[in-house]
Amino acid sequence: MFIVTVTYTAPLEDVEPWRPAHGDWLKRQLSSGSLLMAGRRKPLVGGVYLAPGMPAADLDRLLATDPYVLGGVAEHTVLEFTPHLVVPGLEALTSYE
Repeated sequence: MFIVTVTYTAPLEDVEPWRPAHGDWLKRQLSSGSLLMAGRRKPLVGGVYLAPGMPAADLDRLLATDPYVLGGVAEHTVLEFTPHLVVPGLEALTSYE
């Protein structure tokens, strides 16, 4: 499983024009299961995604298609981990290695 942090590399006024395409991209990734969740960071300096286990190269290829990256307004940092302990109701997350 992966935690992906998104950090804006441009001012918010330069990020804004890319937001609709980025939102559509996120919806596609969530509906396909390529991402498990996504949200904004506080303060608004980027976002965070949770991605299931997959080959790291596949995740890199997926993240390269993010409109924020294509627009040159954000970059990703990836942290891989194996979830072992979860609260009741989230047990399915432990199946993502």
